[in-house]
Parts: sequence; C-alpha cells; structure tokens
Amino acid sequence: MASESAPETASAELPGTAHGPAPSPAHHTHHTPHGRAAALRREQAVLAAVETGITGPEAPLVGLLDIAGIRSSAAALHAAFAAVTPAGTPVLHAFAVKAAPLVPVLRLLGEEGIGAEVASPGELALARAAGVRPEHTVLDSPAKTPAELREALALGIAVNADNPQELARIDALVASTPTGSPLGLRVNPQIGAGSIGALSTATATSKFGVALRDEGAREWVVRAYLDRPWLKRLHTHSGSQGVPLALMAEGVRTVHELAEEINATAGRQQIDTIDIGGGLPVNFSSDDETPGYADYARLLKETAPGLFDGRYGLITEFGRSLLAKHGTILARVEYTKSAGGRPIAVTHAGVQVATRTVYAPASWPLRVAAHDAKGRPKSGPAVAQDVAGPACFAGDLLAVNRELPMLEPGDYAVVLDTGAYYFAHHYAYNSLGRPAVYGFAAGEDGVRFVVVREAQTVAEIVAEAGGAHRDALLPE
Repeated sequence: MASESAPETASAELPGTAHGPAPSPAHHTHHTPHGRAAALRREQAVLAAVETGITGPEAPLVGLLDIAGIRSSAAALHAAFAAVTPAGTPVLHAFAVKAAPLVPVLRLLGEEGIGAEVASPGELALARAAGVRPEHTVLDSPAKTPAELREALALGIAVNADNPQELARIDALVASTPTGSPLGLRVNPQIGAGSIGALSTATATSKFGVALRDEGAREWVVRAYLDRPWLKRLHTHSGSQGVPLALMAEGVRTVHELAEEINATAGRQQIDTIDIGGGLPVNFSSDDETPGYADYARLLKETAPGLFDGRYGLITEFGRSLLAKHGTILARVEYTKSAGGRPIAVTHAGVQVATRTVYAPASWPLRVAAHDAKGRPKSGPAVAQDVAGPACFAGDLLAVNRELPMLEPGDYAVVLDTGAYYFAHHYAYNSLGRPAVYGFAAGEDGVRFVVVREAQTVAEIVAEAGGAHRDALLPE
C-alpha cells in the first residue's frame, strides 16, 4: 500500500463481544461470519489507536480504513461477475473515485484489479498519481471542458459523452487528432427514483445523460451511432443509495435493449461494451454486507440475459459498496451536558465529516458505538442521548436520542460504516480541519497502522483561506 509513512504497531487483545445488555443500532445481535470478523478487526483497531496515541486529546478525530475489508470487497466484486460471464469476457471494474478520493486507496484497489471512474480533473490526477493505467480509467462528467476532453483523448482514457453538445465537441476533437480512447454515450433510461431523490440518476428530469424516453431522443441516439462508427460503448447509471436492485436492473435491461437495436440497425456489432455504472446500496443498519455483488450480478443475468452471453464487454463503476463498511471514525468526547432532560455528548465529529448525515439524517443515518477512554467497548445500561459535533449550529448532530451506554468526557463515539464519502465530503464549517486517515491491518500479532492522509494543519487552513493575500482587498 502506498504512503506507508510513520507505521505503528500495537499489540492489543481482542475485546470481549459483550457490548452491554441492550443491543443498539451499532451492536446488533446477529452477524454473518464475514461481518463478525470485520467487527472484531475494527474493535481491535480502535483499542490500538487509543493505545498508540493515534487518537487522544491532541488528535480527537481520526479515520480508520480496514485494509483486509477493502481487499475482501474487491475480491467479492470480481467473483460475482466472473460467475455470470463466459470465460474471456472483458470486464473492467472501475472504482468511483468520488467515494474515497485518496491516492493510497486507489493504489490498493488497483493492486486488486480495480480501475478508476473519474469525474473531474482532480479525480483524474488522483488516479494517475495512484498509478491507475489509462486503459483502466473511465471519464464520466456532465460538464467536461475542452481541456479535460483533450487530455483524456490524448491519454487514451475511455470517455462517455453526456449529451449531444459534448458529442459534437468530441466530433471536432476526433477529427483533428485521432485517439485510441474508447468512446461512448451516456443515456438516461428514465426508469424512476429511489428513496433518496437527490441521488436518483435515472428520473424523468435527471441532469445526467440523454433522456431516452423524451420525444425523438431514442431515434437521435441510434442515428448518432450510425453516423459515428468509432462510437462503440453505451453507458448508464441507474442506481445509488436508496435505489432497489430491481429498478437498477431494469435500467441495465433498457440500455442492453438499446444496444441490440443499434447493432441490428447498423447490421454489425458496433457497440461492443456496455458500462452499467454502479450504485449498489449499502446496509447501514448492521455489520452485514447486504445486498452483495453476487445478488446483483445474478439479478442482472436474469433480467438481461443477453448482456451476459459473451458478445458484450462490461464495465462497472461501484464506489460506496466497495468502501463504506470498511471505514470508521473515532471522535473523542470533549464534554457532556444535559438539556431538557436529555444527555448530550459533544464530540469532534460533526458536519465537517458527516455532512449528509447532519443535513439529511433520515436518509443517511449512521451507527454509533460507545467506547471508553481506553478504546474499549462500553457496557452498562443504554441511555437515550444526543451525539453532537463541534460546529456552531444546533443541528450539528450525528445521532439524536440514540440509546447507548452513557458517554463521558474522554470516551469515544465510534462512527461506523464511514469508509465511503465520509473521508471525501469535507465541509470546512468553522474552518474545521480535515482529519487524518489511517489504514490498518489487524492480526494475532497486533495492529499495524499506515498513514493514508495526514491531518490538515492550522497553517494549511490559513493558506487555503487566502493567507498569502491578506492585504489584497485594502486600498493601494
């Protein structure tokens, strides 16, 4: 794994599995064997993080990533699609970089045979820094600039055009400079929304892709391919958190049918690869990784069997499902108080790391576990309490009226399932800094930590805020 600076090892005995007499959302009573193993690794890492001083009074907020868990998810993804595709079928699994834009993570996934789906110059730069090869990189974005397109085409990176105007821009670039980039078009099957409207990408009015059911749109898409023999891919992304698997599969079926229509009209197999996007939802209520990639792959084969007969290459773009279950945030409790009869634990994790949870708690609830000042799971009666963040507004709450063993100053609120997006969506409210992120490997001989990202310093915050230009607005 890249960036293995400042490794630390701690010997830490596995804490007992008894988390107190009353199960909470973080301490449910049933685990799959895989989920149980991941939970034990996590508890071992939390204990070791406190013992080694990775977290403490001077570092009250840190993130942890389970290296073994990430590898396991990558292996499960490969196995799921290998089971439903004929031998020799070209399959590229490209990780959605937006879910965890961390170079060491991309490097680790690359070593596990996972490429990168990028949607900005910054994400492309991260993928390149991680050593992701151009042929394992896919560029998707609804707002690609001419410079972005030129760079991608020069590198040979796959590009999915989002709309007719972008396709016309690519026409001009391809005419002036031949490219080896595989090129495709994103379409919106307009199949409907899931339970989180803001994340539903295949609605009637979604901003993504060519709206396939709009008047004249399907005919335009077919003609666009017939006029461009070099346009050989078709892309859709119908899923995300809150979208049921059946709806996701319906989007893929719709796009497969379109590919068949285009190829039949062309009289040859012009479209040779279908990019089905990602969007497998994550279970945020327990340690179990459900639904699994195998569940989705089997459903896809049942729904669109022709997609898996060996005639089409496949690309996937999963993000959240690869990382979410393997990340943990440790937030030290600074103070406790009571208001209106309800206990409140004031911690160092809030809107700056859990923006979606704070602003849309019904859609993005998180499990929180109570650990003591030594990093051990707390026991004792469950007490309804709020777990608050440090930002200066009343709604900065990770959990409201949550039943947990009573948190006290110096304890830790351990926030689970935060491997995807929670280390990506830093929100600089109150100029709160980005926390350090460590990868860990837990075994019988203890826990080894590696630096994935260093904590943002106060000096870096000042620099980002224009510190070098402090007199810029004053009269000359």
